[in-house]
Amino acid sequence: MLPAFAHAQWLKHPTQGIPRTADGSPNMTAPAPKSRDGTPDLSGTWMAEKTRPCPPDGCDDMQISYQFLDIGWRVPGGLPYQPWAADLANQRTGNLRKDDPQSRCLPTGIVRMHTDPLYRSMVQTPGLIVILNERNASYRRIFTDGRPLPVDPTPSWVGYSSGTWEGDTLVVWTTGFRDGLWLDWHGNELSSQAKVRERITRPDYGHLDVEVTVDDPKSYTKPWTTKLREIIATDTELVD
Repeated sequence: MLPAFAHAQWLKHPTQGIPRTADGSPNMTAPAPKSRDGTPDLSGTWMAEKTRPCPPDGCDDMQISYQFLDIGWRVPGGLPYQPWAADLANQRTGNLRKDDPQSRCLPTGIVRMHTDPLYRSMVQTPGLIVILNERNASYRRIFTDGRPLPVDPTPSWVGYSSGTWEGDTLVVWTTGFRDGLWLDWHGNELSSQAKVRERITRPDYGHLDVEVTVDDPKSYTKPWTTKLREIIATDTELVD
């Protein structure tokens, strides 16, 4: 009884220092917080926008976005596949996604993590942003200390990320991926030749807008861009 009781208190502990409305709810449209250097503070626990229609009795925490199923859902005309990449995605779906890294408890990758229905916490410090993922208790680092991307990095599940501020938008470039990464449930590929750009903006307290551009000449005939949204999760915590 005691561990269960403590666990419930931990998950429902009120988040400190957040703007609230008169009824005590988080004020999602309040101004975005600022860090000491004047840039937007992206810190917080975030979840993917729920873009699937809600049932009559409402949405639960595991409602997912269409882009979790198909990252190309909002890309005009769909993803510009190289023929082999289109065949591979269809093959992966046809064999019931038995080789999906996520199903095998392997790292999910940076693009797919934006649409994953589990929580992630961003911790912003001078020179470094750390993202702690509930999925597989994994992490990602975005360096904002001016370092260049590595020239010949060891292939990685999450790649190597370097970010700079353009006004109120954090622009992150990531390279150094390994082959075989899945972008979504359908099995769309992200190869070792990929370069990913994220433009992350916090327009208000409760939302993150994330524009993702994938430039992967091995898998796609041209770069493509999609827009994602994340929503703040308050009065809760990550669960291992």
